[in-house]
Amino acid sequence: QVQLVESGGGLVQAGGSLRLSCAASGRTVRNYAMGWFRQAPGKEREFVAAINWSGSDTYYADSVKGRFTISRDNAKNTVYLRMNSLKPEDTAVYYCAADPSPGPMVARNRYDYWGQGTQVTVSS
Repeated sequence: QVQLVESGGGLVQAGGSLRLSCAASGRTVRNYAMGWFRQAPGKEREFVAAINWSGSDTYYADSVKGRFTISRDNAKNTVYLRMNSLKPEDTAVYYCAADPSPGPMVARNRYDYWGQGTQVTVSS
């Protein structure tokens, strides 16, 4: 089993930045595809960013491309999401996900493991 714990969320003004972290435990995720998703109130959970097992390949939702960067440190069993130029519409609970496949993967139902989420609130 893989346990994922997100951190780094909070309240930030529009235009600001945050870095989310997702620490994995239980087993190494160095061979896992990792992804970030988000869910705003009243909306479905949506894809944000994904990274393959080695970090050499990434994929982003159009809404965050150029503003968000996903990365990973396999030595620390951790994946990150750097978020710049934040907008009020980025407000959501952000979830980390992992799957024992090379990746990157966009589809939510392809991921086997999920964290509990961290709240990001962007004020205007």
